[in-house]
Amino acid sequence: METQEIAKAEAYDAVVVGGGAAGLSAAVTLGRALRSVLVIDAGEPRNAPAAGVHGFLSRDGINPKELLELGRAEALQYGVDVVSGVALTARSTAEPVEGAEPAFEVDLADGQTVKARRLLVTTGLTDILPDIAGIRERWGRDVLHCPYCHGWEVRNKAIGILGSVPMALHQALLFRQWSPTITLFLNDIVEPSNEQWEQLAARSISVVEGEVQALQVTDDALTGVLLASGTVIPVDAVVTGPRLEARSGVLESLGALVVEHPMGVGTHVEVNPQGATSVPGVWAAGNVTDLTGQVMASAAAGVMAGAAINADLMMAETQAAVEQARHAALTH
Repeated sequence: METQEIAKAEAYDAVVVGGGAAGLSAAVTLGRALRSVLVIDAGEPRNAPAAGVHGFLSRDGINPKELLELGRAEALQYGVDVVSGVALTARSTAEPVEGAEPAFEVDLADGQTVKARRLLVTTGLTDILPDIAGIRERWGRDVLHCPYCHGWEVRNKAIGILGSVPMALHQALLFRQWSPTITLFLNDIVEPSNEQWEQLAARSISVVEGEVQALQVTDDALTGVLLASGTVIPVDAVVTGPRLEARSGVLESLGALVVEHPMGVGTHVEVNPQGATSVPGVWAAGNVTDLTGQVMASAAAGVMAGAAINADLMMAETQAAVEQARHAALTH
């Protein structure tokens, strides 16, 4: 994706890498605080395959693309600059002394470099799906992972739970809330304990042994799960648990640590409650740090990070003003 020309020569108060719900919410917050803000968006939202965003109060069911268009319009209303492009790396340009004011440069794929006083990275995550034919093509449509995002849309349908991760047992029990017809495919990966077998039986969840080979699709609709044995089990939807990996390249280039998530579902960047990373002057929000957060949670985290960045800038400006006043008093 080509980046638009960025005319601003001096440093932005904040550069936001990632223009999803978290990034745009932060940009609006900072724009309303009269800050100069640039949002760099690669145009690769994780939820692009989905027909609608759910669990977002007042916007339930809205198309993901439309939600981002509305968000960009709001950001532009407050003077935020939004460009399409890919941020590759970032580096600190602060003075190499203790307590130095943070400063950064961000390198874009088209060769441009932008300057920032503070950075917010909201690049999201990548879903690493099981290597089973048909999974990727149906992802976000009738191959799902979150009941709170898509459970209502498949309520009372025949739902297959693909045993790709140990979390599949939890998913089977959870999706039972939305449908009485749940089938757990062990896929030669999942091995229920005695207690879990008892739970599955008590909830009338069918269990199918054997390796899953592919999904069966008829007239652009998921109709079944094909086993390696050749048997096809009819289903209307499939649930899988992808590995969730933070899109952390920009953060790693700054020295931020990427660690395994405590739930064992993938990698993420650790932050404090306001979104600050281990790198001074750098924040992260949304799925790059909160792997299981829905769109509304990511938006809320963006607002929090935006407010924290503004407060940090305010304190830096206050300190500079105090030092200037002290210097002026000494010279008179």
